[in-house]
Amino acid sequence: MGKFDLFNKFNSAVIVLNDKFETVFRNFVFKRIFPDFDTVKKFSHKLNYNVCALVSNDVSVHSPLTQAIASKEDFSAHVTYQNINNEYYYYDLNAVKKGKYTIIFFTDVSAKINYENLTIRNQNYQKKINLLENENKNMAKIKMQAQSQAMKLLLLNNISNIIRESIDKSVILKSALSEIAQIFGAFRAYYASYIENGKFSIQETFGKCEKQKEISFEEDINSIIKKGKTSCISCIKEYKEAKPFKESVQRIILPIYHMNKLLGIIVLSTKQKIRFDDTLEVLDGVSSQLGNAIIQADLYKKNAQMVKDLTHTLEELKDTQLKLINSEKMASLGQLVAGVAHEINTPVASIKSNNEIIKKIISVMPEGETTDLLKEVNEIDTEAIARINRLVVSLRKFVRLDEAELQEADINKEIDLTLDLIRHETKNRIEIKKHYGQLPPIKCYPNMLNQVFMNILVNAAHAIKNNGIISIDTKYKNNNLIVKIKDNGCGIKEPEKIFFAGYTTKGSGVGTGLGLAISQKIIEKHKGKIEVKTKLNKGSEFCITIPSE
Repeated sequence: MGKFDLFNKFNSAVIVLNDKFETVFRNFVFKRIFPDFDTVKKFSHKLNYNVCALVSNDVSVHSPLTQAIASKEDFSAHVTYQNINNEYYYYDLNAVKKGKYTIIFFTDVSAKINYENLTIRNQNYQKKINLLENENKNMAKIKMQAQSQAMKLLLLNNISNIIRESIDKSVILKSALSEIAQIFGAFRAYYASYIENGKFSIQETFGKCEKQKEISFEEDINSIIKKGKTSCISCIKEYKEAKPFKESVQRIILPIYHMNKLLGIIVLSTKQKIRFDDTLEVLDGVSSQLGNAIIQADLYKKNAQMVKDLTHTLEELKDTQLKLINSEKMASLGQLVAGVAHEINTPVASIKSNNEIIKKIISVMPEGETTDLLKEVNEIDTEAIARINRLVVSLRKFVRLDEAELQEADINKEIDLTLDLIRHETKNRIEIKKHYGQLPPIKCYPNMLNQVFMNILVNAAHAIKNNGIISIDTKYKNNNLIVKIKDNGCGIKEPEKIFFAGYTTKGSGVGTGLGLAISQKIIEKHKGKIEVKTKLNKGSEFCITIPSE
């Protein structure tokens, strides 16, 4: 055991230096608190005087550690130590001389110093608080005087902002009631519109209150309201029909007039004591602003409703116009088809009869080259006659003007029917790819849906300049009929306009711009929707969805 090992049992940090300023010993506490160092000089640079117990005129000596070693007697000082994180700690440094050794003790007093500093700081703060309290007492009277005026300005300004920001009467009144209630500390506030004979109806409320309730007041209060004056009294009941309060409250009634017409009243109930003279001016200003705002809001509401009604009427007129155009178009088409079918059937019947006679003659002719040629011609004519008959039947089925009621139809067959009629648009030019799903009978207006299919298919054919493909997909999913018609044509420049009546991409004199507008109305009549996806020079896809019960 070394001669200085006893210091390892000390709670204070201990370092022993010789007269050559060399470290002889450091106890465990010292090693734990202070980082290792090469020379005492480096360690001494971290120490500074806080309060020194010695009186010295030698200002060139700044290091307490240097002073402790140089001193011929025991030495003590209050020092600060700055660690590597620039944090400061406070120690009582005591140096004891033992021959050529200087034993230095470091006692940590950081907590004590910090406490003393905090105490001094708190005392300073308390002095400032006392000064502020005295100033507050002096300002209290000024504050009370300014508070009333500030309340007036705040309320009027807030009400003005509310009126500027909204034209909705309900929003204006609700916001105004909230502002007024907060200013006067009201637990309930409401606006009651004037009915007649001293009766009012509660319309807008702040706090718990029953809307649409009819209320009335005593004759003396009615007299004050008729004069347009604000009343503020202590009462047990807000109005005649109300249940009494458990204690007396102050009730303010503010009449709302426009010109000489009573529009309604604002009623406030508060438990605060109110100096009525201070509030009268501000309430009069609120009444005037709200009266004008209510009249303007009512006028705006009437105008907005009128615009809404006119817009609705205009939309109905447009729909009616499209329906009339479509009805007239279909009626004309039906008459035309009936006439054409009759005109076609007469010569076709004659041709068919002659063809049958020729067929009988051929059957008794001797076999030969001429007979074979006549048989071939007769078969071609028979097929041509059948083709004409199918077209006539398809035309009649397409129009079907007598089918004005909902009926079940096979949509796949209806699409095939439409494809037969537009074969001249697709023949030898456009490939039709059909991907038909298994569809149940769909309740619909078949002739109307055929119009939709024809409009889309003809537009698709026109969008394909040379050769191309039209794909038709049908399926039944989640009780919905889904029909998709896709082409690889030129696409649509303004797809958002294609369902507007009069809009066409086919140029002047080519398209009327009514086909897709009518189609949309037909799909809406079926409670469905029609959508389009398109890319320029890539093609378009129309998707029709119709709910089926």
